[in-house]
Amino acid sequence: MKIGILGAGSWGIALSMLLKENNHEVTVWSIVEEEVNMLNQHHEHLRNLPGIKIDDTILITNDIKEAILGSDMLIFAVPSRYVRDTAVMVKNYIKSDQIILNVGKGLEDETLFTLAEVIEDVIHTNPIAVLSGPSHAEEVARKIPTSVVAASKDESIVKIVQETFMNQFFRVYGSSDVLGVEIGGALKNVIALAAGISDGLGFGDNTKAALMTRGIAEISRLGLAMGGDVQTFNGLTGIGDLIVTCTSVHSRNRKAGILIGEGLTLQEAQEKVSMVVEGVYAAHAATALATKFEIELPIIEQVNEVLFNDKDPREAVTELMLRDRKFES
Repeated sequence: MKIGILGAGSWGIALSMLLKENNHEVTVWSIVEEEVNMLNQHHEHLRNLPGIKIDDTILITNDIKEAILGSDMLIFAVPSRYVRDTAVMVKNYIKSDQIILNVGKGLEDETLFTLAEVIEDVIHTNPIAVLSGPSHAEEVARKIPTSVVAASKDESIVKIVQETFMNQFFRVYGSSDVLGVEIGGALKNVIALAAGISDGLGFGDNTKAALMTRGIAEISRLGLAMGGDVQTFNGLTGIGDLIVTCTSVHSRNRKAGILIGEGLTLQEAQEKVSMVVEGVYAAHAATALATKFEIELPIIEQVNEVLFNDKDPREAVTELMLRDRKFES
């Protein structure tokens, strides 16, 4: 296949290498001219994936038309806050038979849309799928065995995505629950911020286990209210993605949380991580969704208080621990 990837961050580049490994023709677009120049000159993403060489037959460009025109599949690998603007640019050139695949994780704060819903809101003509799961770019780029989920309302599109991506180190399961897959991918970043804050405060494994377990309960509660499938939240794009993001050294959300737990402000933590911390954007949207669907999300609510209202993280933990007694559910 001929595949265009929009976004030359760590995930876009890792997927370009995977797809090239599978003998597809790959073009990667970035709006950042300095990034394009660096990738073309060094065949390496010096900041995000140092030491990992990129096949020099992968075309890297800052002309979005080169990535779109003639492609069988167009992959959105841009941060959540740029998805709408990117979709607007794509709309001028895309043809209705091109498959759109979103691989980002997040929510649009203004509309509370998932990223697939954002793309669909702009581009009404094309089949849309999502790819998500426990899949750090740093490991996929090194061919470390990874399993993810492809979801679409159209089963034939799921099969095309599976055939396109699967190989001996990258396994793709199928799903029809696009909403559930995206909600799991977006909200696990918020829980990972909480897990990082816990680490930064010097708390232990007991605390993190509680945050992760009660965190998936919150994700499932909201996801089910929105129409997701319970099996999704018990699978790779639910508990699986939550585990890797809350525990991995590669997790930028956990890193930001650690820095906040150690006393840095949100802005200082984001600057030090120097990559997009998607959980920050998803946290605010998640609380708005909780209000809309009348769902209680105590961990996510406390993360919001810490991030946006300067609440002391220790005070937030105390409030979580001293909530009214209840049965586990």
